Amino acid sequence: MLHVSMIGCGAIGVGVMELLKSDPEVTFDLVIVPENGVDAARSVVSSLAPQAKVAAGLNGSRPDLLIECAGHRAIEEHIIPALERGIPCMVVSVGALSEPGLVERLEEAAQRGKTQVQLLSGAIGAIDALSAAKIGGLDSVVYTGRKPPYAWKGTPAEDKFDLDKLETATVIFEGSARDAARLFPKNANVAATLSLAGLGLDQTQVRLYADPGVTENVHHVEAKGAFGGFELTMRGKPLAANPKTSALTVFSVVRALANRAHAVSI
Repeated sequence: MLHVSMIGCGAIGVGVMELLKSDPEVTFDLVIVPENGVDAARSVVSSLAPQAKVAAGLNGSRPDLLIECAGHRAIEEHIIPALERGIPCMVVSVGALSEPGLVERLEEAAQRGKTQVQLLSGAIGAIDALSAAKIGGLDSVVYTGRKPPYAWKGTPAEDKFDLDKLETATVIFEGSARDAARLFPKNANVAATLSLAGLGLDQTQVRLYADPGVTENVHHVEAKGAFGGFELTMRGKPLAANPKTSALTVFSVVRALANRAHAVSI
């Protein structure tokens, strides 16, 4: 049985626990939330993982795996110290790694702890093909993301555009994956994931649209290199509990945990 501690009890974390509550090979021992959210989280966790404790940190416990489902700050606060203690970790908020030096700090922490941190693919596919293509040499990777205007509320796009009145698809950002992940951290994890699998944060090109003509999150990737080329289009439905998050992100976490716990991995 895989004993898991999870950081976060928001839409992603709750979705993961819901899907795995009947899996006999995965058990959640601890859910980590901020101190002021412990009581509220307990009422949620009790129905999904009644065996799990809720606390503000690992507090000396040593799970088989620590997974981050809480946002960017959790990486520095919890993931890096856990790696240094030798605890394997998974990271959902890959967009956080646009911060200069953070990828290197994760790697160094894992090396010191003689363990590994896995960056999850989240809402996008073909990461295996892209990372394999990188070995032979990539020439270009371009990511285009389209979401309904309301999904961009609470981001810098809201300061520049009247999102409620857009009638046509509007480019709200064009630039590098590093800048996309920095400016749109809750919407651009896909761009960061693609860049880390491929050409890097500064060489991966990103274009983001607020598009009233779509009701789903539309991701398009075009890659070219020595291997040839591929184009991928995914139309992901948003998570009901959070329109800024793709439902596939939850499924990605569940798959990763199942691959760790089950006898056959794919």
